[in-house]
Amino acid sequence: MQESVAFDLPISGMTCANCAGRVERALAKVPGVASVTVNLANEHAYVQANPDTEPQNLIDAVSRAGYTASLTPRATGQSQRQEQLQRWSVLAALALALPLVLPMLLAPLGIHAMLPPWVQFALATPVQFILGARFYVAAWKAVRVGSGNMDLLVALGTSAGYGLSVYGWASAATGSTPHLYFEASAMVVALVLLGKHLESRAKRQTASALRALEALRPERAWQWVNGQEQEVAIAALRIDDLVVVRPGERFPVDGQIMEGQSHADEALISGESLPVAKHPGDPVVGGAINGEGRLLVRTTALGAETVLARIIRLVEDAQAGKAPIQRLVDKVSQVFVPSVLFIALLTLAGWMLNGASLEVALLNAVAVLVIACPCALGLATPTAIMAGTGVAARHGILIKDAEALERAHAVDTVVFDKTGTLTSGTPRITNMGAVQANEEHLLQLAGTLQRGSEHPLAKAVLEVCQQWQLQLALPEHSRVLPGRGIAATVQGRELALGNRRLLEENGLPMGELADSANAWEAEGRTVSWLIELAPQPKVIGLFAFGDTLKPGAEAGIRQLNERGITSHLLTGDNQGSAQAVAKALGIVEVHAQVLPADKAAIVNGLKSTKVVAMVGDGLNDAPALAAADVGIAMGGGTDVAMHAAGITLMRDDPRLVPAALEICRKTYAKIRQNLFWAFVYNLIGLPLAALGYLNPVLAGAAMALSSVSVVSNALLLKTWKPSQPKETP
Repeated sequence: MQESVAFDLPISGMTCANCAGRVERALAKVPGVASVTVNLANEHAYVQANPDTEPQNLIDAVSRAGYTASLTPRATGQSQRQEQLQRWSVLAALALALPLVLPMLLAPLGIHAMLPPWVQFALATPVQFILGARFYVAAWKAVRVGSGNMDLLVALGTSAGYGLSVYGWASAATGSTPHLYFEASAMVVALVLLGKHLESRAKRQTASALRALEALRPERAWQWVNGQEQEVAIAALRIDDLVVVRPGERFPVDGQIMEGQSHADEALISGESLPVAKHPGDPVVGGAINGEGRLLVRTTALGAETVLARIIRLVEDAQAGKAPIQRLVDKVSQVFVPSVLFIALLTLAGWMLNGASLEVALLNAVAVLVIACPCALGLATPTAIMAGTGVAARHGILIKDAEALERAHAVDTVVFDKTGTLTSGTPRITNMGAVQANEEHLLQLAGTLQRGSEHPLAKAVLEVCQQWQLQLALPEHSRVLPGRGIAATVQGRELALGNRRLLEENGLPMGELADSANAWEAEGRTVSWLIELAPQPKVIGLFAFGDTLKPGAEAGIRQLNERGITSHLLTGDNQGSAQAVAKALGIVEVHAQVLPADKAAIVNGLKSTKVVAMVGDGLNDAPALAAADVGIAMGGGTDVAMHAAGITLMRDDPRLVPAALEICRKTYAKIRQNLFWAFVYNLIGLPLAALGYLNPVLAGAAMALSSVSVVSNALLLKTWKPSQPKETP
């Protein structure tokens, strides 16, 4: 069986879902192509084809469809220049259009400052044909393939308004004041350019998730050769090579520990906040951070086969998938534009057949086009999105693109990562138990023992000591017990603090603290024993460490429950820890001990029957965030999580999750209301214009009124504030 090869083609010139569809159809017709997926968000086409398929054939097919393709990614400098050019185009269009609109805004105040026709013409013409040229180009592409889109609506509507203005000016009697519509055509072009600019910025941000993931891969490693450390490039390593990993460094490869003992921060893989003890024979994951010990590691996976590389592929696959919701306006425009043109032609022919002059028939036909000018239709979505995202940002919710907003309004299932999302992500003392001593003395001994240590558990002990304002002496002869804990001389006593293995090595039973220790371990806590080593080994007490719930976690889950939204807990932690958090928050659905690949698979499984939002903060959540209908990243999380998500919470507060879904629902409702009002004007105005009851002046007024109503309705979103949960009985 002949294997296929994959091509990744950057595509330029796409503006809507119809454009992506046309590129897909063009590529699918190339001989040898097996499958095509065009991602509008990152402007790439992913093609599976026979090995003998010529890449130039693919590029030529895209070119014939009216777009540009290449085999090399666009340079960063080129993208920046395009962004700057687009930004200046928007600013120039707004600067030219505002003087045209200002007299209309001042008229209700009794101030009449209408600009002379030649000034209006001079301001509107460059907006229409230079800054708005992109709409004509995109409209022509749509017409060539018998399709319609928003660009075609903008081009037709603004051209009708502009053309009618030129006609009115040219035909006006000397000394009379003609009725002109330059301000409408120019302002529509300016505002739609602004919306396109914001959309393009959101598209460019989608690629940053993969760049952030790639940055976690170490480029160099210390290879162990003939008893010496030798710095080499990662690409020079082979399976079974030995590498040295120093304290604080990232593991450069997936491997197995041959020598040394340490702890590893594997939060990027498992989501577990506590460091994992590592001994000879234990596996390690590339990208994780080594703790306090020097390790010798045998390489077991390199390059594309490492866990980190697989995570990157998962994010790529999730981002390459097609959006489930098509743009509503693009769908409607396919029928709306031909219908308006047909009505305008019928109007022209009907009036002429009834004996009207060409001028009267033409004016009535133009009135049809003017009242159908897509001012309100073009403003319906961008104004609601701008108002909704603006008020959301003021409340700490960053909605990165309209696609996430559209999907979020229908979310009925929210999947939460545990560590760093619902919990603090750093270990804290949750319980203490003492044998023949009070807790304050127990804590003072443990704090003195760990004074100066940078271990996460030591920091948790010292934090409580500081809160209790305990005086800590300096430990003597402090030493690390690899894989077990720490020991030192404290106030003349030989003490040690460590795990259960420390007890076993000293032949100590758990004694009266056994029930407490077992219960806390069953809840997923990490238990550390404080023992006296000499003269007679004995247990002094124990500490349980675990995550604590974030403030607002319980209130956030309660709000979701009140709205009928189901919450799931998805974590790499053990079952006991996950169940303890779920019980405290009122979450029924729990998925514990889940690896990144499984997280994305669980989210995809839920998506088959539900609209799913995924909430996370870490690298291990990135594939699931990208796979979900809506990814929501906590602001205190990693850059990777925030880049992979469509919504970022700027404050580390779980209560912002229901708030984000709420503003998305309200904004989407405004979009639908705006589209409804935009079409109501057309449904009423088109027949009146065709029958001659509306001259172009009244048609223009109705068109302006429709725009005002749409914008006013969208601005109501600015009064939004997040709802508060109901008081618990």
